Amino acid sequence: MILYVNGDSHTAAAEAVNPHAFAEDDPALFYMGRAPHPENLEVSWGKLLSLALRAGFHCGAESASSNSRIMRTTLEYLKNNSPDLIIIGWATWEREEFIFDGQYYQFTAGMIVDSCWPPIPKHVQEAYKKWVVDADPSKKAKYWHDTIYQLHQALDQRKIPHLFFNTLHDFNHDFIQPVDWNGSYISPY
Repeated sequence: MILYVNGDSHTAAAEAVNPHAFAEDDPALFYMGRAPHPENLEVSWGKLLSLALRAGFHCGAESASSNSRIMRTTLEYLKNNSPDLIIIGWATWEREEFIFDGQYYQFTAGMIVDSCWPPIPKHVQEAYKKWVVDADPSKKAKYWHDTIYQLHQALDQRKIPHLFFNTLHDFNHDFIQPVDWNGSYISPY
């Protein structure tokens, strides 16, 4: 049995036992990039669940992930794998992923663009600013509701058991028509 999990820092267990959220923040593990720090991953809910289920464990989570990244990496994993169970903790619409020159960037709507901006190209900063100005919370939440529901349907079609939940904010029920998740989403409305 294989358990696949994905999400943001909640799934990666960022800083749970080690102050480094990313492996690359630890000088001894910089070569691992933005993967969760292994010491934190060992106490993550996904790892503990895999032990309880006596299942193999694959974690696609990354701290500060956007739903775009979670969706992209999940779909990439599913191209060559068919896990027995998928559990995803979805982030908020206020995070987004941009790709420039083959490199992915994760942004949050509340980032402050000033002299503290990380060392990234100016055109990436400009794209981020435009995204913030153009963001419509209602449209973004509806988009993610519909996109996540499409993944749910695709997984149902492949007969892959799955469970979804929101790690930060639930969908705003005022503008989203409820759908039948067949018990695969913990309290989406």
